[in-house]
Order: sequence, then C-alpha cells, then structure tokens
Amino acid sequence: MFDHVVFGVSDYAAARDFFIAALAPLGVAVVSEGALGVELCRPGAVSSLCLRKGGERTPPLHLAFTAASRAEVDAFHRAALAAGGTNHGAPGLRPQYHAHYYAAFVIGPDGHNIEAVCHTPGA
Repeated sequence: MFDHVVFGVSDYAAARDFFIAALAPLGVAVVSEGALGVELCRPGAVSSLCLRKGGERTPPLHLAFTAASRAEVDAFHRAALAAGGTNHGAPGLRPQYHAHYYAAFVIGPDGHNIEAVCHTPGA
C-alpha cells in the first residue's frame, strides 16, 4: 500500500539500533544508510521504513509489521525487548480484530507503538 514511511527520531543511534534488532526476526535489514539516516526493508520488497537524523521528533506512531508466522511474532517481541523496548502486549491472539490475528506490541525509544502481526491460522 505504501512505498515508504519516513519519520524523525530524537536519538538516531538508539532508534537505529532498536529497529535493526527488533525487525531482524521479520527479515528486515538495512538497505541504505547515509547523511540523512537509514532505510530498512525486506529483501526484494517495495515498501521501506526510513529513520531520519536531526529532524523533529515525530509524535508517537503505531507501526505494524507483517510476520510470516507466529514464531516470527514471538521472535520480534523477544528481540524488541532485548533491544530496549517496553512490553505493550505480549504475543497472543487478538480475536477482537479477527480469529487468527496473532500479534505482539512494544513501545520503542521514541514512544512509538511497534507491532508484529501474523494473520494466518496457527499450527
């Protein structure tokens, strides 16, 4: 649906390290990095997330990333907490959204609500 999302962060190094570690279990990695900031993307994907240096801090966002499996959601949650995120919803089903909505939520360094979600039925 989108090509890229760009937002400024208050502490570039902390935000960069957090997002790289938290999104690694989902197959997201650094595509490019330069004077403006860093771009993160899945290999071969079209959409990307860009963190910008020196810009105004963006008000808290809700960013939801697709996971290929429930195990990826679990791995995202562990990695995000290990990278300094704060638990905002342990991995589990969220039937209020739909029967197979399996997600986990963390609050990142700038207060953003970061989610990983799998929409497929579990084993």
